[in-house]
Amino acid sequence: MTTCIAFTASKRPEAQEALKRLTQKYGQYDEDKADVIVALGGDGAMLDTMRRRFEDHKPVYGMNRGTVGFLMNEYDEDDLIARIDRAERATVMPLRMDVTDVHDQTHQRLAINEVSILRQTAQTAKLRIIVDGKERMAELSCDGVMVATPAGSTAYNLSAHGPILPIGANLLALTPVSAFRPRRWRGALLRHDAQVDIDVIAPRRRPVAAAADNQEVRDVTRVSIRADRSQHLTMLFDPGHALDERILREQFAF
Repeated sequence: MTTCIAFTASKRPEAQEALKRLTQKYGQYDEDKADVIVALGGDGAMLDTMRRRFEDHKPVYGMNRGTVGFLMNEYDEDDLIARIDRAERATVMPLRMDVTDVHDQTHQRLAINEVSILRQTAQTAKLRIIVDGKERMAELSCDGVMVATPAGSTAYNLSAHGPILPIGANLLALTPVSAFRPRRWRGALLRHDAQVDIDVIAPRRRPVAAAADNQEVRDVTRVSIRADRSQHLTMLFDPGHALDERILREQFAF
């Protein structure tokens, strides 16, 4: 049974006001002593809170005090502890992004939704795509490309006309952003354990940035992406509004 809650909130005024009221009503514990973390804000606040759980793996229950709030539950100040105890669990595993930049510096980040590779200037990006060590596309001219998890398939991936993936699907979506050549390429579905390597062609003339969710590295030359099966995160959803149900509803939305 939940007894200790740590509340965290985005900087939005609505989230800060909710934080004040909820901590007065339910108390406030440090995150390292809490049973559950309650995130207040939008999906960005949820992702920021989830990223802090890679060490302790504590469950996160979000309440929408932002805009879209796809990853959040409805905001309600009453019976919060009972709602948390009844909540359904969704387990997600992140993507690991390994990047080399033009200065031969390496960077590593984790993404819950997607890893995206995007042009930095008006120059079209030119990318080489390798899957599991085999070249699948020698040159893709585009604004960018992304690899999305099932949890992130309804976010940026969907906006780029990528497929919606059920939360339990052992798949990743490889989706182009404004592909110019080959013009008709719409992306691919990959196994969850696929290794995706993206080489940037002419990286100094056509600079490209890579981002794990909102964690950006600029002027990259190569990006390697794979699911990190050693990590797992837990999101909590009110019954009937679990993440798999939301994803299913999105597939019938117009």
